[in-house]
Amino acid sequence: MEHFAITTITILPGRAKDGRSESFKEIALRAGDMISIVGPTGSGKTAFINDIEVFASGDTVTGRTVLVNGEVPPDEMVRDPAKKPIALITQNTKCLADLTVLEFLEMHVKARRIADNSRMAETIRLANEFTGEKIAGTMRMTSLSGGQTRSLLIADAITVSSAPIILLDEVESGGIFKENVISSLKKNNKAVIFVTHDPVLALLSDRRIVMRNGAVEKILEPNGCETKILGQISGMDRVLSDMRERIRAGELLTDNGGPVP
Repeated sequence: MEHFAITTITILPGRAKDGRSESFKEIALRAGDMISIVGPTGSGKTAFINDIEVFASGDTVTGRTVLVNGEVPPDEMVRDPAKKPIALITQNTKCLADLTVLEFLEMHVKARRIADNSRMAETIRLANEFTGEKIAGTMRMTSLSGGQTRSLLIADAITVSSAPIILLDEVESGGIFKENVISSLKKNNKAVIFVTHDPVLALLSDRRIVMRNGAVEKILEPNGCETKILGQISGMDRVLSDMRERIRAGELLTDNGGPVP
């Protein structure tokens, strides 16, 4: 199914947990935008992306309103999962259906009325770029690890759902190669909002929404001023990622991070 042409998703302010109004005028999300949401536990990060996922219209606890192309979205976009242009992937996502990966993808391809069956193989190939734990089409969805499940669902959102807007809730945990995910999302011109505690992901974003007490406290736009520190942190992160994969492979590490001869 081809999605209704979306140029802008606009979030209008609501209220904090203490009832005070949020101070921002609006937050606009367009194709290719990458926005991170940061803040302490319980600050309202997940509630923010949930408002977007359900197209809040002043009817959630936050009181926010979400518009599509400057207007209230049509009811079918809100109510019909097959027509929703948003994919939400959380760190706790699990599949309850006892299907193989290929059966799961085939069901989704049919539900989307997609004739191109090569999408299934492409989804698995892409998912394996996101995780070091190999995913095969014969694996059961219920047997996948958290990292494998999130990798598969992110790939599915890109190749099968073709969702123009992807919401990621702390998916960097569980062995996902986050830089590969970000690169793929950018290449496919997705609008992405991710909740994160990861400094690399936060610094990779175009804008950073800081949450406090259930409300947007401020919106940061680095405009390149964090490029140097991003390079330093990315280098350290790659070293840690390499060590993590070596440890998972059962190796002992020497002082310089290499395997013991």
